Amino acid sequence: MISNQRISKKTMSTKKHGSHPHLTGEHKFGDAGQLILFLLFLGIWITDSFILHYSTFLIDRFPDYIRLALAGVVLVAGWYLARQGMKEVFGTTREAPEVISSGVFRFVRHPIYTGAILFYLAAILSTLSLISAAFWLVIIGFYIYISRYEERILTEAFGNDYLKYKKKTGMLFPKLF
Repeated sequence: MISNQRISKKTMSTKKHGSHPHLTGEHKFGDAGQLILFLLFLGIWITDSFILHYSTFLIDRFPDYIRLALAGVVLVAGWYLARQGMKEVFGTTREAPEVISSGVFRFVRHPIYTGAILFYLAAILSTLSLISAAFWLVIIGFYIYISRYEERILTEAFGNDYLKYKKKTGMLFPKLF
């Protein structure tokens, strides 16, 4: 079990989950940031894809059945990662905090964030909106930022156990080698 003395002041300002005391916490603006970026993305994607058609000129080069099939596969993969990640984190009761390295966490350290990134990619693939794709890069940058913040907390809390896990597992995408 982790004593409160080992957790720094920076960590103490993190968002905690009251019903899950075994979780170490997350960036306190993570949820708000994700919601704001989602709404901005949705506005940009809808405006460009269905109203202005400013950057969707590539849509004529790829048949609908290919684009939408690929978007569907990416959407299902994102849903699976996010669902399994949520299930592993919130659906499992642990007596003491520990590094979660089972299930989808064997492949990526942040499967819920990876799932969200894939949801955005599926939307982009469905309409090929280049403006949405550019904004998607901003979203990925935000996920990297909050992932790194959470990883500092996890390294503080679990030390070498987390560093070993981090070395063998990719942050948002699986390590190939």
